[in-house]
Amino acid sequence: MTKISLMVSHRYQCLTINYLQGDYFKYEPLLLRFIKLIMASFSKKTRIVVIGVGAVGSTTAYTLLLRERMDELVLIDANKEKAIGDALDMNHGLAFLGKAQVWAGDYEDCAEADIVIITAGVAQRPGESRVDLLKRNVAIFESITTEVLKYNKDGILLIATNPVDIMSYFTWKKSGWPSHRVIGSGTLLDTARFRYLIGDKLKIDPRSVHAHIIGEHGDSELPVWSHANIAGSEIVLNENDREELFHNTRDAAYSIIQAKGATYYAIALALDRICTAILKNEAAVLNVSTLLNNYHGISDVYLGVPCIVDRSGVREILQLNINEEEQELLKKSGDKMKELIRYISL
Repeated sequence: MTKISLMVSHRYQCLTINYLQGDYFKYEPLLLRFIKLIMASFSKKTRIVVIGVGAVGSTTAYTLLLRERMDELVLIDANKEKAIGDALDMNHGLAFLGKAQVWAGDYEDCAEADIVIITAGVAQRPGESRVDLLKRNVAIFESITTEVLKYNKDGILLIATNPVDIMSYFTWKKSGWPSHRVIGSGTLLDTARFRYLIGDKLKIDPRSVHAHIIGEHGDSELPVWSHANIAGSEIVLNENDREELFHNTRDAAYSIIQAKGATYYAIALALDRICTAILKNEAAVLNVSTLLNNYHGISDVYLGVPCIVDRSGVREILQLNINEEEQELLKKSGDKMKELIRYISL
């Protein structure tokens, strides 16, 4: 009889089982049960760490918990009492959800994390641009990333602190990690806002709207009207409507901050979407911030562009065939980020 090897693989372990071909059907139930037991013993719990449990961090943590994205959720904050309170509050709801562990931790807990989400930083003030946040956030961010990198060497860093493109670039430079494992939330939220507003205007489900915002997550971002479509059909809008839709997209955060002090619901959903693509190895196309290398002539800067996101992080950057006007606007956005990088001497 022919001898067959069956390989059972996992992220960290593998097992080879040898059996005789003629005995396969006789022992199939026992073999399958044995495989399940072995895989369970090899199983590594999925852990997400959220650093900074202000409005964005706590809402993100709660969203991840509701969606049952991980086995372990760790909350870290300079205000330890706040992290303890949030963890306790979430634990009290676990009877209504699947099994998970939530606790207020320390940087040592980053060691086993699959994803470390950094949302910590000072809040954006009414009327303050994301760029004005830069100086106030860099010092805080440096101390955080130093601690994270002491303990985590092979996870994925997901940055949401604004200005997110600069903070992502800063983290990549400081970490020495490959850029595909240092990801910024980028223009994913801007793209979602854009699709919602177009859908609202045209009375179409925003999930059926295909349109992108690329570039900086901020004032120099741009709409890619040349690729905007619904089921392959061009979106027909006059210039005034297009301008209004884009301006409402770009300035949405300012309007929300003016009204209630901070944005946190939609960005939490955006971060959850990125985590899902990573943990489920989806190979989803998401407009995240990543390091560009000759992207329409732009290099050595983080900007939000469509990327394939899977278990490895950013697997591939998709180069949109944008028109000349859009290329020029994207270049200006990249130049602005480079100027800020020089400003903080990176």
